[in-house]
Amino acid sequence: MRASKLAFLGTLALMATVATACQASTEAGETRADTRQASATPPVLQEDTVLQAAIASATRPATDVARDRYRHPYETLTFWGLTPGQTVVEISPGRGGWWTAILQPYAAATGGRYVPVSNPVESMVVEDGTADMVLVARAFHNWHRAGRTEPFMQAFFKALKPGGVLAVEQHRAAEGLNPDQTAPTGYVSESHVIRAAEAAGFVLDARSELNANPRDDRDHPFGVWTLPPVRTSAPAQGATTGRTTPLTEAERAEYDAIGESDRMTLRFRKPA
Repeated sequence: MRASKLAFLGTLALMATVATACQASTEAGETRADTRQASATPPVLQEDTVLQAAIASATRPATDVARDRYRHPYETLTFWGLTPGQTVVEISPGRGGWWTAILQPYAAATGGRYVPVSNPVESMVVEDGTADMVLVARAFHNWHRAGRTEPFMQAFFKALKPGGVLAVEQHRAAEGLNPDQTAPTGYVSESHVIRAAEAAGFVLDARSELNANPRDDRDHPFGVWTLPPVRTSAPAQGATTGRTTPLTEAERAEYDAIGESDRMTLRFRKPA
């Protein structure tokens, strides 16, 4: 009960913090609007203090916060075009819900909507043409192995508004390699993702190296899962392929030093 109460109080504290930040941003925006009307000067872009508050919140798990140096949440969400009041659909957030812990309180504080979706083909939850953003993090390799890429991309396109964004973060394989070979290791090429998105009707709007990691040579005994945060150090029970012995302490330290994977960060748009 004590833990639940503390979590509840923590959530209230976050909401108070982001609400205050949101009010401050609104008041600042009103002031800037009045100034523009009076002087006709260009608007001054401001930091998203509400998003900063959500990322800095004490309610986020410490293990999530430790990964910020690899995943750059503020810069990445800003690159994707997140703004207050949007409807954001996240595909397969997973048990940890790394993006959920940021996006859910942000949406609540700004009058937006955060929607987690497990199986896009069964339901995107939102009405067709109503989502501002569909976020896909580290999933294309799984879809390729299961033959789900095409129907999933079509579902995303249908759910988004004209002009809506498909936001992608994905472990990146070297160009020219067969995804049938790289997907089982957790990686697919950037061109593979771009082709899949364009086939569904999306247009590549921008790409970023925010989450690139040149130390990741993609040559790991247990695929991308050898690296943090999973840190696989021994073969799965009954495994008949790949390395059959655990990593030594020195090897484990070597892979930990690489950090998280080299990742593409892409922004696609549904044509208006």
